[in-house]
Amino acid sequence: MIRIARAADAEAIHSIYAPTVIDTAITFETELPGAEAMRQRILTRLQHYPWLVWEDSGEVLAYAYATRFRERAAYDWIAETSIYVHENARRRGIARKLYAALLDVMRLQGMNQAVGVITLPGDVSVALHEAMGFASAGVWHQAGYKLGQWWDVGVWQKELQPATTPPQPVAAFPTLCESPALHKIFLRHA
Repeated sequence: MIRIARAADAEAIHSIYAPTVIDTAITFETELPGAEAMRQRILTRLQHYPWLVWEDSGEVLAYAYATRFRERAAYDWIAETSIYVHENARRRGIARKLYAALLDVMRLQGMNQAVGVITLPGDVSVALHEAMGFASAGVWHQAGYKLGQWWDVGVWQKELQPATTPPQPVAAFPTLCESPALHKIFLRHA
């Protein structure tokens, strides 16, 4: 089932994220943040952006969230997305369903664009983003140094809905939490 992340999910989310920080360049975070830091991230992001989890039999198997792309107000209609799936839950279609729900929630908020930032070569992430309708929007060469080498970063972009002029303000995520439309999204992608 898809649901909104809670502070109590921090331990499970941290355990999904930890191997990615320690063993890969998928994230450029180099120090393991800890469960308390993850709890604070969840609470902070949920003040404006969606953070969703995939739960099965009481266990969090994946999470996906959106976050501010850039600080300037003109960027309010675009957000960066992230998704992580527990290593034991991969290849089951969870990532596509959860990511689709996240993108639909962003649409419901009034966002026009989603951006995925992928450490290259990142074949699995590239395939997921392209399957979700993202298109390559460029490469930042030697953008990060981790695990003893420099890594290129690719940017993938997806239009969520056509931009309007003037645009309506983006709805803060908490204003949608009791929305029937939000719960329909969760059910549609479960």
